[in-house]
Amino acid sequence: MRVTLLGTGDTTGTPTVGCDCETCQLARERDVERTRFSVHVENERTGESLLIDFSPDFRYQFLRDDVPLPDAGIVTHVHFDHLDGLGNAFRVFDSLDIYAADETDPETGKSVAETVADDYHYLRTISVQPTTPLETVRICGLDVTLVPVDHLPLVCYGVAIEDPETGAKLSITGDTSYDVPEKSREVLDDPDLLLADAIVPAHLCSSHPIGGRHEGPDGVPRTFGTKHMTREGALTLADELDASQTRLVHVAHFYPANEAFEAPLAIDGEAYVLE
Repeated sequence: MRVTLLGTGDTTGTPTVGCDCETCQLARERDVERTRFSVHVENERTGESLLIDFSPDFRYQFLRDDVPLPDAGIVTHVHFDHLDGLGNAFRVFDSLDIYAADETDPETGKSVAETVADDYHYLRTISVQPTTPLETVRICGLDVTLVPVDHLPLVCYGVAIEDPETGAKLSITGDTSYDVPEKSREVLDDPDLLLADAIVPAHLCSSHPIGGRHEGPDGVPRTFGTKHMTREGALTLADELDASQTRLVHVAHFYPANEAFEAPLAIDGEAYVLE
């Protein structure tokens, strides 16, 4: 299983348009970036590939990293930075299955699958496959499970992907606070690679209107506001999930420049082979 991090940034990416903060300037100087979130997973046994989330930077990411176009895709939730790249399916694909959760969102009155089907009704090439969370489905020769996470007010899902032949496992937390349900943690547990949402370091919680949440025994918040993990929260979750390797994603340009490009924070273009 080959995993390529096409997009490792939050909703504005790094560098952020119109921003001259030290972090964005340093990203330009180093010629590194974090575009909007997307992960490419290639099953090298079958020659098929799966895309997790459709970044608005879809076209640029695929041209830059020269990975195969996906044979199927997953949409974790309906925020624009994870969904709006699906419009690139126009004239690019002959057909494309899109897997998305079938649970009704109390906020919208529709499931993620229904929202995708409604918003992209004009794309004759896509076929939305409503998928029940916590039930494993075979996609591109890989065992894929959507797991509910905590990204209120909308429903959102993490993803566990396992190769049934090699046992290699990728877990993606999705956009979430530290309050990931126990059943979801059980599915995400023991990955070879964990991609964990870590939008900012915990010390920036003081700048959020409602601060931080889910403080650890040391008083350090593991959630920034209500919807995303801090770096410290993501690393705590990684330890609890017994991840062999962890990369932090959905990273904002608010990280101070001297912290913004330090491990384990990911940047675009990183690739991992899980065996």
